Amino acid sequence: QVQLVESGGGLVQAGGSLRLSCAASGRTFTNYVFGWFRQAPGKVREFVSRITWSGTNTVYADSVKGRFTSFSDNVKNTVYLQMNNLKPEDTAVYYCATGRIGTGTYDYWGQGTQVTVSL
Repeated sequence: QVQLVESGGGLVQAGGSLRLSCAASGRTFTNYVFGWFRQAPGKVREFVSRITWSGTNTVYADSVKGRFTSFSDNVKNTVYLQMNNLKPEDTAVYYCATGRIGTGTYDYWGQGTQVTVSL
């Protein structure tokens, strides 16, 4: 059974950094893509980034481009989201998700981790 466990969220001042982790288990993820999404209070969930398990292909939302970086560690079975120069508008619950490459869907989701950026 696929399981995704996020960690690394917290409270940080604007301009600071956080690194989120998504530990994946339950299968081989060779042909899978991992996505990061976030949902702020009262807003719809939005796409942040996605990365193939191999780490060779990454995509970012315009709002985070140049500040956030996704990368993977296949030995640790973990995907990361490095977030730099954080802004108050980045405050949200961040979710990791995964699905087969090419399907356009994410079949498995983590429980989420809260990121709060203060002024």
